[in-house]
Amino acid sequence: MSLSAIMKPRTISKLFLAIEQSEGVGARVRRSVGTARLRNFSPFLLLDHFFVSGNAGFPDHGHRGQETITYLLHGQVDHEDFTGSAGTIDEGDLQFMTAGRGIMHAEMPRPQKDGSAVTGLQLWVDLPEKLKGCEPRYRDLRKEEIPIVKPSDKVEIKVISGESYGVKSLQDLAYTPVWMIDATIKPGGFISQPLPEGWNAFAYVVDGDLLCGTTVAKQYNNIVFDRDGDGVEMSIPDNYEKNARVVIVAGQVLDQEVVQYGPFVAVSKEKIYEAVMDFQNATNGFERARNWESKIAKMIR
Repeated sequence: MSLSAIMKPRTISKLFLAIEQSEGVGARVRRSVGTARLRNFSPFLLLDHFFVSGNAGFPDHGHRGQETITYLLHGQVDHEDFTGSAGTIDEGDLQFMTAGRGIMHAEMPRPQKDGSAVTGLQLWVDLPEKLKGCEPRYRDLRKEEIPIVKPSDKVEIKVISGESYGVKSLQDLAYTPVWMIDATIKPGGFISQPLPEGWNAFAYVVDGDLLCGTTVAKQYNNIVFDRDGDGVEMSIPDNYEKNARVVIVAGQVLDQEVVQYGPFVAVSKEKIYEAVMDFQNATNGFERARNWESKIAKMIR
């Protein structure tokens, strides 16, 4: 669909504040997907806006059956897994991790010299049933690889995944088709963002206040959309004093059951039981988890 065409905005189905809670070891998150307010919004399983200060983080833990997308907003995060992979993502970078049949890893934000919190977003995306047994993999997307489009002098859009104003992202970052658009809007700015037909979509307000149509959305609000319409429209009135930053996310709906037990995601209770037993016994994808400990999480063990 052309941006020059008349776009019918999607209807807002719900809007709510992401409540802060503890997670990992000493970390705080605002969870906007994966709570009673929005659960199993296919293909999305979880969205955490994390805040980590000092020697805290997400030490050794397992995953199976999903992909995770980590978008770092401030600071640095080290990661390490039982395959021997290790690395660091910096502010503005992303990491796409496919857990597949099983992985054990640690994600540890680096303490900042100025004492500020390391912040970012982590999105969990369900894998199609036929790919839940695939081998785990990583893809890092560096800040400088992300296309930027400026449809006006009051809007800047980072096209992490998908397309915006004719600018396309790098392709094939995740197995499940997902769009992720990071938009910064100044007072007087407006965006019109088409979305793929039939996909589920939401928008998380990272900073500031904005209008979605005529509905006011504030910082840490999650705006959830129906599947009607062609896309979403957002703006900031001229009389607002502050910029807003919003991350728009859309994904292809998967026609399958979702059964989740913590970081294990399957299509049946039986498969979840198998995942737990495999993790405990270090079998069927978790063989390398036996006696494995990351180096980066030793400081908080």
